[in-house]
Amino acid sequence: MRADRAMPSFAIAPVDRSLAAALQAKIDGKTKPPGALGRLERLAMQIGLIQGTLSPRLTAPHVLLFAGDHGAVAEGISAYPQDVTWQMVLNFLNGGAAINVFARQNGLAVKIVDAGVAHEFDPHPALVPGKIAPGTRNYLREPAMTEEQRDRALAAGAALVDECAAAGTNVIACGEMGIGNTASASLLVNRVLGLELTDCVGRGTGLDDRGLERKLAVLQRASSRRPEPLAPLEVLAEFGGFEIAMMTGAFLGAAQARMVVLVDGFIATAAFAVAAALHPDVRDYAVFAHVSAE
Repeated sequence: MRADRAMPSFAIAPVDRSLAAALQAKIDGKTKPPGALGRLERLAMQIGLIQGTLSPRLTAPHVLLFAGDHGAVAEGISAYPQDVTWQMVLNFLNGGAAINVFARQNGLAVKIVDAGVAHEFDPHPALVPGKIAPGTRNYLREPAMTEEQRDRALAAGAALVDECAAAGTNVIACGEMGIGNTASASLLVNRVLGLELTDCVGRGTGLDDRGLERKLAVLQRASSRRPEPLAPLEVLAEFGGFEIAMMTGAFLGAAQARMVVLVDGFIATAAFAVAAALHPDVRDYAVFAHVSAE
């Protein structure tokens, strides 16, 4: 994956709903009470509409796990030190994390993407080198990334999805790793979705009450550095992470390729919020995988 591409433009169409009635009839025609399978039936409808077929199939599914570090960790916004990011990346590469277990059980390929970890890794078959920089800058004092870095990250995420699509993948799950990235995600959700910052800030990986209070105070100060309304891409550059920006590009690229897109957790949802603000039709392709504490 090349990390030096300019930001691509995306052509994302809403799903064609002309098959909805036929899909519903096929679902209802199964030997079961109507609606008995609950959310599975809604997923079957969504996947059928995404793929434009009455016989949808999920092929060569991939988990893309984007990793990056955050300069704002220096402000004490996390319960863990920055080194945990690269240590967890090694855990992923060695197959020891929960996502590795889920992937093995369900036949999913896993790729770990170094979007901007403050560490140099040895080559590994499952590691995709795409480091924009060894971590973002401290958004309390300056933009987390330049516009050029942001656009490179968006392009790199989209390019990685293109590579998967060329190999036959039609379902992508995106996840992340980065100490401090729940704080970055809180700022993105606050500014992109217009929610109160106090409603967007949680304990992350386990902050106590005092740590949570400090995290909120730091984020309030960071947001006040740019109090004026900002466009979604401006918010991403000011407060985002390289792993978040790459996920945003991956979501946009996957929707353009008419893939089913699994959005896993709060940080991924923040990246998706940016993608949806840029191209609202990306929402047709999203399946939200879990509800985290935030």
